[in-house]
Amino acid sequence: MRKSRVSYLLAGSALGLALTLSSYAVQAQTAEAPIPAVGELNPPTDEDLQKTFGVPAAAETKPADTATKPVEAAAPAAAPADNKAVAETPPTPDQQITAKLHDLTASKLDRVLSRKNERSAVESFYKDRNYAPLWLTDGALNAHGKAAINYLAHVDRDGLDPADYPVPNFSSAADPDAQADAELRLTAAVITYARHALNGRVAWSRVSADIFYDAPKPDTAAVLKKLGESNDMAATLDGFEPQYPAYQKLKKALAEARGGNVEEKKAQAKPVQHVHVPEGKILRPGMHDERVVALRKRLNVGGDSNLYDDDVRDAVKAFQTEADLSADGNLGPNTTRALNGEHRAEAAPRGNVVDTIIVNLDRWRWLPRELGNPYVVVNIPDYRLTLWKNEQVFWSTKIVVGKPALPTPLISAQMKYITVNPTWNVPPSIIEKEYLPALEQDPNALERIGLKIEQEPDGTVRIWQPPGAGNALGRIRFNFPNKFLVYQHDTPDKYLFGKDKRAYSHGCMRVENPLTYGEKLLSLVLPEEHYTQAKLEHMFGGSEININFPASKYIPVHLTYQTAFVDPDGKLQLREDVYGRDARMIAVLKGEHKVADIPVERPPNQSSKPVRLSPGMYGGGGRDYGYSGGGGNFFDWMFGGGGRRYYYDAPRGRRTDNGRVTFR
Repeated sequence: MRKSRVSYLLAGSALGLALTLSSYAVQAQTAEAPIPAVGELNPPTDEDLQKTFGVPAAAETKPADTATKPVEAAAPAAAPADNKAVAETPPTPDQQITAKLHDLTASKLDRVLSRKNERSAVESFYKDRNYAPLWLTDGALNAHGKAAINYLAHVDRDGLDPADYPVPNFSSAADPDAQADAELRLTAAVITYARHALNGRVAWSRVSADIFYDAPKPDTAAVLKKLGESNDMAATLDGFEPQYPAYQKLKKALAEARGGNVEEKKAQAKPVQHVHVPEGKILRPGMHDERVVALRKRLNVGGDSNLYDDDVRDAVKAFQTEADLSADGNLGPNTTRALNGEHRAEAAPRGNVVDTIIVNLDRWRWLPRELGNPYVVVNIPDYRLTLWKNEQVFWSTKIVVGKPALPTPLISAQMKYITVNPTWNVPPSIIEKEYLPALEQDPNALERIGLKIEQEPDGTVRIWQPPGAGNALGRIRFNFPNKFLVYQHDTPDKYLFGKDKRAYSHGCMRVENPLTYGEKLLSLVLPEEHYTQAKLEHMFGGSEININFPASKYIPVHLTYQTAFVDPDGKLQLREDVYGRDARMIAVLKGEHKVADIPVERPPNQSSKPVRLSPGMYGGGGRDYGYSGGGGNFFDWMFGGGGRRYYYDAPRGRRTDNGRVTFR
């Protein structure tokens, strides 16, 4: 019975389908109605089935509690595609600039950057950014771009020329080509500025052969990375300049000089009474002399007493300090001449103080960005050495520097050891230019001044002076290996420190108070050894003794040339351009401006090249002092740093070679 009922149902479904199709076919012939898809056909009703086959209603074949689900209508068919193409979204301004930057960096960077390394860095920088612009957003100059342009317009605050960093006119860049070109031109201007800020507007090699700073060249990729990550573009750009306190103070002095503050201060200063002070013997506190009356009037010291009292001494000392004289408070011949206007210790180009400050700012850029802590600064025109710790003066003293014909070089190096009882190995340049000609005139000339000579088998001539009280280096030497073979040392010629201008050496620096210097250095480097002046003096003898610094405590030494600097009281000080460094730099900036920052090749330093003559002229078979081999460099051979390190037992005068200098 069940099978029969199912068969009826199937037959009914088939018949319903047939009837429906026939009905639509007739409609199609008469009304051209479309034939629906099978899925669109309505199923036969229960009434249709009952009339045709006598089949009972579907509700009767199902349990009473079972509901019939309605059949869901099929989704309407998709509308046919339009024949018209869908319009593409136009590129944004930044996308257009990005495409142009891709093209320009790939083929036309040489139009805005002449240096190959900078072009390569810029190309990589934009490639890493997918050529997204740095200075533009939505086709307009962004905050970064505005800050960079504003900063470059005011670099004269650091003694630079804004004209060296031309910026494009973004407002006139109306299309993507012009905007991409302006983007790259601003990048080029910023890179050029960063190079000058980091290395100097004037290349040091253009100034003199006796200047050498072994500092790495500016890393353009690192500069661009900082720019790309910057949240404060002005601060980022300013960070490329030196941050030393001395530089910042001099930068402020430049602003004052340009603003007329210097001349204003001079105008407001107390007028000088042009009273002539007669020359005569040196006057000191406690002395009575009629010249003191004129001195009081000249220095505006009250009273008419002829007593050289403390008030007079203090006034003289203040004048000496201002005039760059030895500030001892005594009235000597140099001070008298300065009071009378017959002496000018400051021979800097006062007609253009601004130029003097500018070249001094640029020389600061040659130095390493990290000076060290502690560190030593030698200011050659000021004839002074200063030991710094935590950016405070730890100790300072007078020095004698190289004469103009044999200038003290400008370098940065590391002090590695101190030598007590040094041997003076005469530099080759002095052997060749001074002592060999003297020997030709008088074979006994060297012996009379305590020098010895010998010749190596290869013909190398060595002249030296053994340790002792009369040694040209005195009793102690401070060693910082460098290509110019200069160092700091004691001297038996103490009288030179009484002079105002102290350019008398062959390039080395003679220290007025070397034992105090040694004590101060060693208190920082080897505090556990408790070195004192007395302890160092107790080491005096006839043998060299080296006190080595731990490698982690080498002390940076910077030989500088500051003809303009600001003293601890905030006053601008000017010094004589004793070696003509200022004049040369000013000439480069004004006459070689376009190439001022391009280094030039200098011939190798010949002053350290050994003197060789025909073997046998001055003996032969001498010992090998380590120049040709043995592991030390030429500085070590000359100054003893590469030889054995002796330890010293002071009470017995015994030397050992298995440790530092020690005492029982």
